[in-house]
Amino acid sequence: MTKQEISEIKKLFTPRNCSITRICGCYVDGEKTKKSQFKEAFLGLPEEEMYKYFQILRKNLSGAVGRNLLNLQFPLSSEEAGGAQEFLYRLRESKLKDDALLDQFYDKVIEAYEYVGNYLILLIHDVYDVPGKTTDGITMEDASDEVYEYIMCCICPVNLSKPGLSYDDLSGAFRNRIRDWVVDMPEAGFLFPAFNDRTADIHSTLYYTKDVNEFNTSFMDQLLGCPIPMPAISQKETFQTIIEETLGDDCDLETVVGIHSRLHEMVEEHKDNPEPLMLDKNEVHRLLANSGVKDEHLERFEQTYDQTAGAKTSLCVSNVANQRTFEVKTPDIVIKVNPERADLIETATVNGRRCLVIPITDQVEVNGIPVHTAIPEDEMDY
Repeated sequence: MTKQEISEIKKLFTPRNCSITRICGCYVDGEKTKKSQFKEAFLGLPEEEMYKYFQILRKNLSGAVGRNLLNLQFPLSSEEAGGAQEFLYRLRESKLKDDALLDQFYDKVIEAYEYVGNYLILLIHDVYDVPGKTTDGITMEDASDEVYEYIMCCICPVNLSKPGLSYDDLSGAFRNRIRDWVVDMPEAGFLFPAFNDRTADIHSTLYYTKDVNEFNTSFMDQLLGCPIPMPAISQKETFQTIIEETLGDDCDLETVVGIHSRLHEMVEEHKDNPEPLMLDKNEVHRLLANSGVKDEHLERFEQTYDQTAGAKTSLCVSNVANQRTFEVKTPDIVIKVNPERADLIETATVNGRRCLVIPITDQVEVNGIPVHTAIPEDEMDY
C-alpha cells in the first residue's frame, strides 16, 4: 500500500465517513487469561467512545511505509486450508459474527503475541464503498467502482493510570485519584486484506508496529505467516557493514560524503513517488559506483552483500539514510550538518594533525550567543 492508499483508509475513521459495521474485543491479562470480551455494532456506540476508537484505529495506520507500516505478502502455502491467510479470509467473510471463529482468533493472538502485561485485542469489520477517480486523480463521490471489505486488528496495552490528586466537586476538596485501567495506543496490528491499487488484495496484508527496531516476530510469524522483513535498525547496521567491508581501508570521509550525497539526490528524485524508495543488490552496487567507489572495491561488493544482507534482500532508503541530518562523530565531538550541505565538511592537515575543516560565515552562535568570526589582522592573507 502507498501513503495515499493508507491515507484514504484513515479518512474513514471519522463520524462523517465511518462505515464500520462491527467492533469486537478481548481483554487479556498478564497471565494470558481472557478477562472479558465484547462485540457490538460500531455505529451504536456512544459518540464519545467512537472518537476514542477512531484515535486508536488511525494510530494503527500511522508512521512511515517501510518502517512502521510494512507491506507483507502471504506465501502460497498460507492460502491453503488451515493456513494463516485462509483463516483471516474466513474471519473477514464472517463479518465478525461467528463467535467460534472469534474465539479461535483470540486464542491465536494470545499464543503468538509476546507481551508482559495486560492488553486489548481490538478487531473491526468495515465495508468501504470505494469512490471512482478521474485520470487526473480527482475523486468522484457519486461514482463507485467497487466495495472494499476488510478487517483490522489493533493490539493495545492496558495500563493503570498514573497516581495523583483529583478535585472532588461534591466535597470541594482535592483527594487521592482513583487509579483505573486505561487503553493505550496500539503496539502492533494489521489490516487485511491490503488496499493495493485501491482494491482488495487478499494475497497481502499491511502490518503496523510501533517499535521500528524490534518486531514482535512470533506474532508476525504465527498469526500472519508472512516472511518477516528486516527491522529498521538492522537495515541501517547492515548497510553500514556493507559500506565498511566493501571500502576497507579506503572508507574515508570524502567517499562516505559522496555516498550520502548520492542517496540524498535519489530521495529528492523519488519524493513525488508514493512507493517507498527501496535498494536491492544491483541498486546498491550502482549507488557505490556513482559515488566514486573504485572498481577494485566493487569487485568484493557482491560477496559482501550476499553474506551481510542476503542476495535477494532489499533495503529501504528511509531506514539506511538519515534524511534530516548528516552526523560526524568523534569520541569528544559531534557535528551535525544539513544533509544538503554535507559537502561543507572536509579533512585537512593542520600543524601535522588530521583535522575536520568546516568553513563558517559571519552568522555563528555558541549556546545561543552570537559570536564574531572576523579574521584577526595578523592572520589575514594578503
